[in-house]
Amino acid sequence: MKNKRILSLLLAGLLTFSMAGTVTASTEDEIAYMQEQKQAAESGLAQAQANISSLESKKQELENYLAELNAQYDELTNSVAQLSIEAAQKEDELKQIQKDLKKARKAAKKQYEAMKIRIAYMYENGGSTMLELLLSSESFAEFLNQAEAVSQISKYDRDMLKKYEEIRKSIVEQEQKAEEESASINSLLSERAAKQQEVQSMAASTSDSIYAYIAEISASEAEASALTAQISNADNSISALIQQAEAEKAAAEAAAAQEAAAAQEAEENSGYDDYDPDTDTTESSSSSTSSTIIVEEEDEEDSYGNSEEYEDSGEYASSEENMDSSGESYEETDTSESSGESSSGSGQGTYLGNFTLTAYCNCAQCCGTAGNATASGTMPTAGRTVAMAGVPFGTQLLINGNVYTVEDLGTPYGHVDIYCGSHEEALSFGLQYADVYQLN
Repeated sequence: MKNKRILSLLLAGLLTFSMAGTVTASTEDEIAYMQEQKQAAESGLAQAQANISSLESKKQELENYLAELNAQYDELTNSVAQLSIEAAQKEDELKQIQKDLKKARKAAKKQYEAMKIRIAYMYENGGSTMLELLLSSESFAEFLNQAEAVSQISKYDRDMLKKYEEIRKSIVEQEQKAEEESASINSLLSERAAKQQEVQSMAASTSDSIYAYIAEISASEAEASALTAQISNADNSISALIQQAEAEKAAAEAAAAQEAAAAQEAEENSGYDDYDPDTDTTESSSSSTSSTIIVEEEDEEDSYGNSEEYEDSGEYASSEENMDSSGESYEETDTSESSGESSSGSGQGTYLGNFTLTAYCNCAQCCGTAGNATASGTMPTAGRTVAMAGVPFGTQLLINGNVYTVEDLGTPYGHVDIYCGSHEEALSFGLQYADVYQLN
């Protein structure tokens, strides 16, 4: 009968712990999935930020190029305007030269006609005229003077003819030069106007490219914002899942303790007829941890062996009678013994429970600012410093064979945050669970 009650108690405890393990494993899978989603979002965010940086650089290059094109377009516009003015002036100059040439030709023609008349008269009446001039002269001096006058008239006609030729030649040269300059100005004007049109087209194309980059940058910034929100949501989900895992673990431990207490109470209410001190020690030990249950089950045969010896010697009956007569006092003694076993933790200090373990470092990402002292005023040290609320500073905890000192806050009781020397070590630590013992 006693063996059946012990077996039922063991099965209840193992079932409760297996359920807690299943729930915790499921929560850890969700946390791992959310961490993968967060890492993917962080990778996408880094890529989006790199794209934004590249697009901004290309956009800046195009803006600089557009500024150069605009400056070149302004210069060409001014040049075209100046050439247009020069072309108009040269056109007016050419018209004036043509007028002057026409006037000179008209004057030369008039003079040429007059000169032809005089020359014809002189050749037709040259002999008689000179004789008449000699005979009509009162003196030889008068004759010479009149002859000199005729010579001067002839020289004047020759000079005027020569001057006419020179003027005509000069006007022709000016006209030719003006026409060449006008053609050159018009050619340069056409060239500058074509270049101006080309620069204007290039500036419009560059502006379109800049607008396209602006649209791409806006899209990348929207993507980066969405990824940032996704990372924030993943962080919140991970924190919620960690809290949920802690709550589920605490609930499972509380259910295990409640079921163990109920089983023990049922056993006590069944009477003390089948009471065995060694077996009762096994039952009280089974309510603490599964590892203690296994050890006590191995020792159970020895206890039963001892009980058989007591029965053979007749001492067992007397013990049973004594227990019947003082059952209440014996139950109090047995309770104190079992509590003493569970608190001792096999010489490892006071067993506090199976706690959640995480890690942190002294960087700005973990603590907000880098290089801070702990809440107790000490500088954190890897291998020594841990953070947990609910116990005094200086409390020593035994975790996985290592002794740590509570010097910082930041996590609730049941969640130990272990200080690491670098952020990489803290990240690689991840989320763990371990039995925790208090040494002082």
